Amino acid sequence: MIMQFLWKYVDDLVGKGLEWYVIVKLLFYASLTFVPLALPLAILLSSLMTFGNFGENYELVAMKSAGISLKKVMMPLVILSFIISIFSFFFSNNVLPIANLKFRSTLYDIRSQKPAFNIKEGIFYNGLKGYTIRIGEKEKDGKNIHNIMIYDHTNNMGDTKMTTAKSGKMEVSHDKKNLIFTLYNGYNYDEKVDRRNHFNRPFQRIKFKEEHRRFDLSGFSLNKINENLFKNDYHMLNIKQLTKAEDSLTKQLNKRKENFSSSIDRYFVHHSQIDTNKSNIADTTKALKNNFLYNFNKQEKINIVNKAIKKSRNIKENIEFHKSLFKARESKIIKYKIEWHRKFTLSLACFILFFIGAPLGAIIRKGGIGLPLVISVLFFVVWHVTSFTAEKYVRTGAVDAFYGMWLSSVILLPIGIFLTYKATSDSPFLDIDKWDKFLKIFSKKKNI
Repeated sequence: MIMQFLWKYVDDLVGKGLEWYVIVKLLFYASLTFVPLALPLAILLSSLMTFGNFGENYELVAMKSAGISLKKVMMPLVILSFIISIFSFFFSNNVLPIANLKFRSTLYDIRSQKPAFNIKEGIFYNGLKGYTIRIGEKEKDGKNIHNIMIYDHTNNMGDTKMTTAKSGKMEVSHDKKNLIFTLYNGYNYDEKVDRRNHFNRPFQRIKFKEEHRRFDLSGFSLNKINENLFKNDYHMLNIKQLTKAEDSLTKQLNKRKENFSSSIDRYFVHHSQIDTNKSNIADTTKALKNNFLYNFNKQEKINIVNKAIKKSRNIKENIEFHKSLFKARESKIIKYKIEWHRKFTLSLACFILFFIGAPLGAIIRKGGIGLPLVISVLFFVVWHVTSFTAEKYVRTGAVDAFYGMWLSSVILLPIGIFLTYKATSDSPFLDIDKWDKFLKIFSKKKNI
């Protein structure tokens, strides 16, 4: 999962000149955010490998011959899995919000930082705001430079100011906040542009033997953002805070809907005067037709119709704007609901996947890292894809958050119960030896 994170954010990390401890801190916070997702896979794989080794080495047979049933063998690990599930819940509720806050704020700082300062030979460099620099040749020490060109764009008037020099030195100040150029034997060119009279463009050239230029490098340093800007995001809240935030957002949405309803009703005052009975509607329409529009001349009718169309369009635009606004607010509330349910579903998944891994290992009787790893990954992919797909439907509003977030648990729980029943009843289901014999017999019959 950390490798997946590195591949995902490699473009934000490479070329920034980051210190090693900044990358280590980012990976540490990222690894903490993966714990609730990694625990279910870890429990599934470890339980499958453990009971697979028991079955492969005939230790389960020895336990059963000594009068110890598979239920008793599983009971200590059931308790351990339950404790891990409780730990996962408390981790998701108390530690994960802080880890998400630290991770996202650190990642934002890294993304906001400019690429590392690096001027290459013969290439125009525009990483410094307002300047474009070209160095013809750099000596091996990286300080002594030759054939320098510096374009000054700080006045937003194009290439009107330029500095050239035959040689010079390029050094960074001790506090690494400024880049200092010491230029020798060069010229400053300045083309004066009159904004009111573009034809009046006097040209100025100044020769110098030595000149010092200072450039600000503060944009290349890692600036820490205020973490309070991220604190209200749903990733950074525990269950109590999520419940409070969801309730507040729901009340605000209902209040805005009520205000919009009352504001839009004033455009349709005549609706309250029309009876819903069809005959009354027809009579009212006929009365309006005879007593209102037909009492005006042609030009007045045109003006009235145009005003009505304009007003109708304004009302339509207002309705569409508020519709998109309400939809965005509802989507935000759904995200808080998803995060609230996720804290429970990830914890319960640890417990459910144990009841898949342990009996499955006892049934297939294969330990090690080979077949158990393949089976664990298959079940984990099924669980993860189901969770991801259901969550996607919840985000679109097609499915309620409760049903969507608990769908994967509802699907895997019967599988766990079925496998546990088969394992405790000594069923030959998924026994590799039995399937080998069956396939050999089937192939012999086919040949005959």
